[in-house]
Amino acid sequence: MSASIIPREQVRALGERLRSEGRRVVFANGCFDILHVGHVRYLQEARECGDVLVVGINSDRAVAALKGAGRPILPEDGRAELVAALESVDYVVIFDGLTAAEILLDLLPDVHCKGTDYTTESVPEREVVKSFGGAVRIVGDAKNHSTRELLAEISRRAQGG
Repeated sequence: MSASIIPREQVRALGERLRSEGRRVVFANGCFDILHVGHVRYLQEARECGDVLVVGINSDRAVAALKGAGRPILPEDGRAELVAALESVDYVVIFDGLTAAEILLDLLPDVHCKGTDYTTESVPEREVVKSFGGAVRIVGDAKNHSTRELLAEISRRAQGG
């Protein structure tokens, strides 16, 4: 069963409904430009932090601003569909911010998960999460997988290297 891809405008209502059901809500986010094993492990471990995993996908505009020219490789709708197909994911939402602060304030998750390229002190939304009583968790395996590295390897091989 695939996760539900919901419009950004429905995030507040989703959070309210899940909390009223007594569910422990987890939020994780990222660009997920070319899905790889690091993404899968990050989302699997995030899911273990609660009952429901909501994943925020950066919009095409946000990915371009965060990652630079030529990114994203895959359009936001495709990235959302791929992430929604993962067993660990319950809901997916595309958001336009450069950080997840605004969506966190609408969802009010119990836990905000970030990958191992962060520390709890370096998470950009840390203070926002603390403001509503949520927790920040660092999850996933060591950051030795990246879309940037995959693209470099593809380019190297295409050039006969």
